[in-house]
Amino acid sequence: MQAPPSWGFLREVSLAGTRVLASSLWRTALAHYTWTLVSVSLHPPTHSAKPMPSTTQLLVIDPQNDFCDLPEDWCPGGQRPSLPVTGAHADMQRLAGWIRREGARIDEIMVTLDSHQRYDIAHPAFWQQGDGSEVVPFTPITAAQVRAGVFRPRNAEALQRSLDYLDALEANSRYTLMVWPVHCEVGSWGHGIHADVLAACGDWQQQRQRAVYNVFKGLNPWTEHYSALLAEVPDPADPATLLNTALLERLGQADILVVAGEASSHCVRSTVEHLVEHLPHPERIVLMHDAMSPVPGFESAHHDFLAAMQARGLRLASSQELHL
Repeated sequence: MQAPPSWGFLREVSLAGTRVLASSLWRTALAHYTWTLVSVSLHPPTHSAKPMPSTTQLLVIDPQNDFCDLPEDWCPGGQRPSLPVTGAHADMQRLAGWIRREGARIDEIMVTLDSHQRYDIAHPAFWQQGDGSEVVPFTPITAAQVRAGVFRPRNAEALQRSLDYLDALEANSRYTLMVWPVHCEVGSWGHGIHADVLAACGDWQQQRQRAVYNVFKGLNPWTEHYSALLAEVPDPADPATLLNTALLERLGQADILVVAGEASSHCVRSTVEHLVEHLPHPERIVLMHDAMSPVPGFESAHHDFLAAMQARGLRLASSQELHL
């Protein structure tokens, strides 16, 4: 008869069984844990992430006294706007009201300021007629006319540079040089911002505890500078006339970019055309169409501009329709 196993033998068998059982349980647990990790990585949680807050910017183009058809009681000391745009005063009042209503939801306000010297290629002081007489405001001048002696710079030494400018301007097929009344002269009352817009922007700054971002354009006397982003004929020696990449980058951060200002036929139009050319999401731009008007005589340019931008995907809205 076989002897029963010793207690030592039984103890070894028991320990071996425990190790086998433990090993089996560990492999099972590890397999389950690994499957769980794979399952989680392939099937992320179904709860939605908190949406990122949107950014709204307001770009106000040249809301200046010289461009506004202000009533006499808005003009101190007999001052009068030098280049009033019909409807601009009402435009700016609507814009100011909208800023006050929506200010808590406007993250940044940028204001461009047309800024000129009296001596400027687009001002009467620069030019004279062939017989030496004055050139009156609203006179278009072409390179052909200058070559023919119909017009010439008052300073004979400026002739070649003027011709180079006119040739380059006309090659761009955007505008013909227009001799404007002296306007937005640096330091003058006309250079200042419409009083209602200025007050609304001031209250917004106090409410939101941030400054308005100002952009000055037009200080180079050798080129027109309608667009806030680029002069009509950039001067390689003057960075201020080149593409304003800092402003472009800033505007590109907006989820909603509202544009208003004067005049829709010139400075607003040029700025927005450059925005659409350089920014990838035109659908983010909203034109506040009742806060912009054309220079008298350029009404067709206003309508063509709005139609072209709407076709490019920009949105049009009135100050009463636009709620942030």
